[in-house]
Amino acid sequence: MSITVLAPGLRWEMALKAVETATTKALELDILINVAVVDQAGNPLAFARMNGSFLHSADIASDKAYTAASFGFPTSEWMEILEANPAMRLGFPQRPRLVVFGGGLPIKVDGQCIGGIGVSGGSEAQDELCARAGLEEILNQV
Repeated sequence: MSITVLAPGLRWEMALKAVETATTKALELDILINVAVVDQAGNPLAFARMNGSFLHSADIASDKAYTAASFGFPTSEWMEILEANPAMRLGFPQRPRLVVFGGGLPIKVDGQCIGGIGVSGGSEAQDELCARAGLEEILNQV
């Protein structure tokens, strides 16, 4: 007996278009960014580093995408969560790859998290705008 499970998936082609859309938004905002898209397991599907963007932002963008995919909510929500729980505030930010500031968004289809997108290089608000542009590109393809 075999069981077939149909679940929405994030394809690399969709991830590449999201990266392109996010970097186009960055050009509109006159900033240089790094942008990463990961699948539901946190595996990279697409990444771009705009020439001249901050070098450390490459890892930060990837970690924002990973954090958003692994928890299923925007990285910007972490500060409120940590404020409400002193034990988590001490322990969670010490976790490798966990980012607790804005710029990472989960990619959800029908309530199921299928990946994450992370942007780093601008302010938190700018990173979020670029990530949201990339996210909308993906959701338009699903």
